[in-house]
Amino acid sequence: MTWWLILSSGMVFLLTMLFIGVPIFVAFLILNVFGVLYLIGPAGFGMFANSIYATATTSELAAVPLFILMGELLFRSGAMEVLLNSLDRLVGQIRGRQYILCVVLSAVVGALSGAAMAVAGLLGRSLYPTMRKRGYDMHLSTGTILGGASLDPIIPPSVLAIIIASLAKVSTGQMLIAGFLPGLLLTILFLIYVLVRVRLNPALAPDISSELLDPATRGSVLMALLRMVPVGLIFFLVIGLIILGVATPTEAAATGVFGAVLLSWYYGGLNRRMITESIYSGVTVAGLLLAVMACATMFSQLLTFSGAIRELGQFIIHLELSGPLMLFIMLMVPFLLFMFLDQVSVLMVLIPIYQPILGIYGFDPIWFWTLILITATVGGITPPFGYTLYAFKSAVPDISAKDLFRSSWPFVWLIMFGMLIMAIFPSIITFLPKLMINP
Repeated sequence: MTWWLILSSGMVFLLTMLFIGVPIFVAFLILNVFGVLYLIGPAGFGMFANSIYATATTSELAAVPLFILMGELLFRSGAMEVLLNSLDRLVGQIRGRQYILCVVLSAVVGALSGAAMAVAGLLGRSLYPTMRKRGYDMHLSTGTILGGASLDPIIPPSVLAIIIASLAKVSTGQMLIAGFLPGLLLTILFLIYVLVRVRLNPALAPDISSELLDPATRGSVLMALLRMVPVGLIFFLVIGLIILGVATPTEAAATGVFGAVLLSWYYGGLNRRMITESIYSGVTVAGLLLAVMACATMFSQLLTFSGAIRELGQFIIHLELSGPLMLFIMLMVPFLLFMFLDQVSVLMVLIPIYQPILGIYGFDPIWFWTLILITATVGGITPPFGYTLYAFKSAVPDISAKDLFRSSWPFVWLIMFGMLIMAIFPSIITFLPKLMINP
């Protein structure tokens, strides 16, 4: 069987299994069993043990359950309510202030959780009803929440960034830090967009005088800043220690968990039930990811053994496509797949296929994989099948699919415009990773 037939057959089989709802690790496991039997025979099953061992002993993956645990502790501690009230006070007397609050809050929460679907559901339940009650436009309110939620897997610490770094064999620390400036750029684009929209059409937001009657908008600015200091300290413990080279991502994640426990105690939310539920959530998610990645490692080894990866590289060289065109194709394929499939499953399939192409075209790995990370987030809010859309709809069941899709499109285009800027100016992504003392 020729290399392209092996590769295409495996891809079609895998994507079909995922489309019909088969769990990710089960789909990979079935494909791996058939692949081993066809390419190697029963003697090749020893590769499974090697794949599991190689995945389980990857030290960078220890940061995944720790970051998940940190986010769970912070969400359950009451810190989010304090953060929301403080930011509401700091936004100031600006028409459309709740739009701004939504985007800024999403960016800050992104530094604490990194889960777009969770934040879309959280803000859909908490902030969206308040915005609608105050007279904010339904479509722009929904759009800002969806756009803001899409920032969360980009802004460090990001579990998805750690997974990409582990699979692509790049520095986890650099991959985490690389998302900071892109997340900031997208935040600024969102803020500019909502301010311009409100300026051109004041009916999209209520009069500022009516909002200032709300107790949350009053109080001391200094006290609001002081209330945010503990959360800011958590952010420094995680990101600052990585940038300064004081700690590895895993060590920084462990420090962040310790800080989250102290913060939970400070806010009065620390109890046995909260800790038990947080640990259970972290262990469950991390265990599933470990099983998926072990099967994906085996899949990558089979592709290499079959010679499909080597032949694909030769095929790409003979096409003689320009760098920009190849980059566009490599980003468009996952963009379409992320609309239908889970982020992790798509990355498991594409990363081993994309790896040799990066070397052929000389793409900076950190720059390219960060663009892929952003592509994964925008796919989640792209109609008609973006999974973040339906996480929001589950929190706001009375919104129609038509209104949901109409709300998300402007922010899809904004993110894609931001990606174009990052593609033209790669230093937006690579600047901070190059400053790291111990990458």
